Amino acid sequence: MTETTRLHAQRDTHATSSARLAEPVVRRLALGLSSGALIWSAASFVYGFQPTTEMGVKITDLGGLAFQFGAWSLLVLMSRTSAVGVTRTARAMLTVERVLLALAMAWSLIHALFPASRDTVWLGVLDVFWPLSMLGMFVIGIKIALTGRWRGLARVWPLVAESWAVVTLPAMGIFGVQAGNIVGSSHLLVGYATLGLIIAFRPELVSDEG
Repeated sequence: MTETTRLHAQRDTHATSSARLAEPVVRRLALGLSSGALIWSAASFVYGFQPTTEMGVKITDLGGLAFQFGAWSLLVLMSRTSAVGVTRTARAMLTVERVLLALAMAWSLIHALFPASRDTVWLGVLDVFWPLSMLGMFVIGIKIALTGRWRGLARVWPLVAESWAVVTLPAMGIFGVQAGNIVGSSHLLVGYATLGLIIAFRPELVSDEG
């Protein structure tokens, strides 16, 4: 066996083992995604995505942080099942998204708990990673649909869920903040919360064990 053949065999073995994830683990990660989406959706329904009161800011920020933890669970699930493929580029996509999401999570926590920092330049720069992380998830949703390692609704619903930024942000700009709040909150339920339930009830769609 040549060195090249051996490397390909090792990569294929790694891909197969990573795609076989125990169903209880899949369900926990999926329900973590749904829970986070439900929490942020509830907070935004009450206070909107641009609250004007201190209580509203804290609750919305922490609700967003709960959603981000759910999105992190989704990234773990994608990584463990090789949802975007097994190439170096595919793995790099998830690594970049983890960095974007981690920085966005830092913003959520700091913005919620340290009001004095909200007008600082550095926190404003950190805020940019919120939309960037959501756009990154949209790109990953496209890659999952094209790769086809996930099956059935699990293959197409990530693109529905991860279109949140490209649907909600234009809605706010075109129809105003109040309409955008309704669109964004509803989209969380239709998209991410539903995606988590799809995977939780049908874990075999994302795992070779099915």
